[in-house]
This record gives sequence, C-alpha cells and structure tokens, in this order.
Amino acid sequence: MSGMVLIEMWGGQVMGAYYGGYGYGYGYFSYLIFMLPALILGLWAQANVKHTFHKYSKINNSRNVTGAQAARMILDQNGLKYIRIEQIAGQLTDHYDPKKGVIRLSSSVYNSASIGAVGVAAHEAGHAVQHAEEYTPIRIRNAIIPVCNFGSNAGPILILIGCLFANRSFGRSLIFFGILLFSLVALFQLVTLPVEFDASSRALNVIKGSGMFMEQDVKGARKVLKAAAMTYVAALITSVMQILYYVTRFLGTGRRDD
Repeated sequence: MSGMVLIEMWGGQVMGAYYGGYGYGYGYFSYLIFMLPALILGLWAQANVKHTFHKYSKINNSRNVTGAQAARMILDQNGLKYIRIEQIAGQLTDHYDPKKGVIRLSSSVYNSASIGAVGVAAHEAGHAVQHAEEYTPIRIRNAIIPVCNFGSNAGPILILIGCLFANRSFGRSLIFFGILLFSLVALFQLVTLPVEFDASSRALNVIKGSGMFMEQDVKGARKVLKAAAMTYVAALITSVMQILYYVTRFLGTGRRDD
C-alpha cells in the first residue's frame, strides 16, 4: 500500500474519531464504505483493460503491422519524423515523453503485430500529435501539473494534521485548505479526460482512414482504447468520492459545533 493511500486512509480514520462521534474504528469503517463503489469501479477498470488488451494482443491485425510501425506511420503523416520511438520493458507502460520527443512502447506493443498493440501505439502517437498541434486541453493539463502535484501531496497531510487539532480554529482551517488542495487532483483528472479521449479518437481515425486495416481491426482497437479510457474515468470518480467524503465530514462537524 502506497504512502499516499495510507495518509488518505488515516485522514479518514482521524476525521471519524474527532468528528464522527462514534470513535476511531467507525471513522475507518465509514471511510471504506463511502469509498467502496469507487474502489470496485477502479478494480474493475484495471482488470478490464488488462483482460481486453490480453485478448486482442493474441489476434494479429490484417496487415501484420507492428505497434512501432503504426506509430511511425501516424507520426510521419503528421510531419513528426523527428519523434523517436523506443522500446521499454514492462506491460502497458507505453507513454509519450514530450520533453525528449520520444514515444516509448512496451515490449508487448513495440514488436507485436496484434490489434491491441496497434491500438495502444496509435494512441501514444496521438498524444505526440496533440503536443505538436498545441491541443488546448493538453496545454492546460501541462500548465497545472506542478500545482496539482503539490495539492495531491500536501492536501491529505493538511487534512490529517487539521484533524489532530480539530477542536481549534486553525485545525479546521487546515482541513479546509487541505480539501481545496486535494481537489486539484480531481481537476487534473478532469482535464485529462478530453486529452485521453481525443488521443484515442485520433488513433482510431488514422487506423480506419489509412485503408490498411480491416473493420475487425478497427473494432478491436476501439475496444482496447475504450477499456483504457475507463481507467481515467474511474480515477476521476475515486478522487471526487474522496473529496465528497472529506467535505461531508467537515460540514457535518460545522453543524454540530454551531
């Protein structure tokens, strides 16, 4: 379990202990109950993307085009011959690095001629095109990354410290500002959604419009990219539920103190 998850869970426990009026154990239990739907959705999304990619990684596309070749084709068609394509270890570790101008494809994508590999590689090439065209949502996302990173780290810590001093005004202020900072995580994930959906849309348009692939190739790639997109939706919902939990506890305390 990561340190951030522990901090968030401790924050939920402490809020329950100080604010809930039912004790430490109830705070922990209520946090889990509140987050259970988001947890289930997140686990399902992760399992679904792995299952879908695994399924279509066993089916070759009609042209035996590898993931690296598909990405190269999209880059060249958009005048991005200078973007390099590299192979990296791992599975579903594929990403585009705009600072170094390189698309990194996992070993299960780079040399694979499967439908799944082409879909994933085309998606990453779509991100490179977005950066080259200065796609507005990706510019916004890049601009808010530093402050969102700060909020994701500092927010839960401020909430936890604030809960320890809940009977004092500065403790409640820390909780309030902690919730605001943590809300930046949801903002980042919200801005990420159009970026990811647009990259997938670009990928599918190229796959379909190139005339190189059969209809079943396009359908398979669409399913892979749709499953991947759901992981971003699940992450946003999880963050929103986390924020709602904190806000509910915080506002509930204010009513009891009045």
